[in-house]
Amino acid sequence: MTDATLSTVRNAARLLKAFLTREESIGVSELARRLDLGKSGVHRLLATLVAEGLVEQDPRTGGYRLGIVVFELGEAVKVHMDLHAAAGPVLAHLRDQTGESSQIGVLDGDEVVYVDRLESAHSLRLFTETGRRVPAHCTSSGKVLLAHLPEPEREAFLARPLARLTPHTVVDAAVLRAELASVRARGWAEAVDEREIGVASIAAPIRDIHGDVVAAVSIGAPAARFDTVPRRRFARDLVEAGEAVGRRLGWNPELAQRGREA
Repeated sequence: MTDATLSTVRNAARLLKAFLTREESIGVSELARRLDLGKSGVHRLLATLVAEGLVEQDPRTGGYRLGIVVFELGEAVKVHMDLHAAAGPVLAHLRDQTGESSQIGVLDGDEVVYVDRLESAHSLRLFTETGRRVPAHCTSSGKVLLAHLPEPEREAFLARPLARLTPHTVVDAAVLRAELASVRARGWAEAVDEREIGVASIAAPIRDIHGDVVAAVSIGAPAARFDTVPRRRFARDLVEAGEAVGRRLGWNPELAQRGREA
């Protein structure tokens, strides 16, 4: 990235911050004065930001204000902050209950990002640091999140080539589609030797106040230990953990059930 590009990005960020004054709208001349930039440069920045939905022009005053995309970004940040606070105690209980590493994952494009994690006390355990990205189609968390995408988004994902990370990775769209339907029906997902040989995991959905699946809670362990203690014994624990985090986010499963039955 060139110095000129970095300067442009920095000025765009400064321009967005100028709206933190919460004025109804700000004109080009005033923005140029506050940022100590030329009006033509501010016009170009505004045109780009308007095209991306980050800024919009007030048709009444001709001035500019923050756009709806900024609100959406703020809501996304709020969800992740709320998620971290809601998940912490539940993750600790799940780790103590199962003895395995527990984590929270969210979907970002075609990947799962682990945003929270507690390590197992076992000497033999997985090392998946917070912030790590993994392909969604070969992890239990990814399968949960893909299973609850709106159908057009899910089908768009399935239409793309899927990477085969191990001989056990599911890369056939029809097979994965059927598995995702099973995940929706039973309420949890599993993955064994799919991302990495010797690794197994189970995951369940986390819903927000609206009932939308916004994250997945999972436990992971060396597959050899999950063979000794059957993985599916923990499925109920995962589902309950997902519901517990959802309740802390404001979701009410009883009301949701009554709504489905009405």
